[in-house]
Amino acid sequence: MSYDAIDEKRALRAELRERRRFMTAPERAKADAALTRNLIELVERTGARSISAYLSTPYEPSTREFVQWACDRDIRVLLPVSRQDGLLDWAPYDGGDEEDDLFGMPTPTSELLGPIAINEVDLIFVPAASVDRSGMRMGWGMGYFDKTLGSMEKCPPVYAVIFDSELVDEVPSEVHDQRVDGAVTPSGIVSFKD
Repeated sequence: MSYDAIDEKRALRAELRERRRFMTAPERAKADAALTRNLIELVERTGARSISAYLSTPYEPSTREFVQWACDRDIRVLLPVSRQDGLLDWAPYDGGDEEDDLFGMPTPTSELLGPIAINEVDLIFVPAASVDRSGMRMGWGMGYFDKTLGSMEKCPPVYAVIFDSELVDEVPSEVHDQRVDGAVTPSGIVSFKD
């Protein structure tokens, strides 16, 4: 493991967290509305009937309207639930109650389906701190999504959900880091596999 990459990631994550915190309410509302439109467009374009997504926290690009939209259209939505062993369980979104997982991330209170439930979805949306133009995703340092994506035998298309400024020329990476097929930003849908 390269200590340079670890240090670079740590510094970049801190900068990105700070940028997200200082977005104004009007900037955030505009970005979130555009992002929701683009997430919906991608699902409609691909014809996905089952997706995995996540419930965004206040400083993340918002996925909440999109997740509700999918649920309202009978698109099956699986949401991640962190486990102590570093894996993700999955729970269906039913629009009901939420609770915080091990790391304070919002998760549904519906039945847990286990780590392999994600193998049945048509499209995966993942959070990210940043993504580069080759599709290398830099997460927030816990490794949950890298483990999940790296263990899937037949992985459907994976799109990171980020703000426009988080799509960069290059991110520091390590051997375990996983690439994504594209990114959804407020400005549009970017595909790295075309």
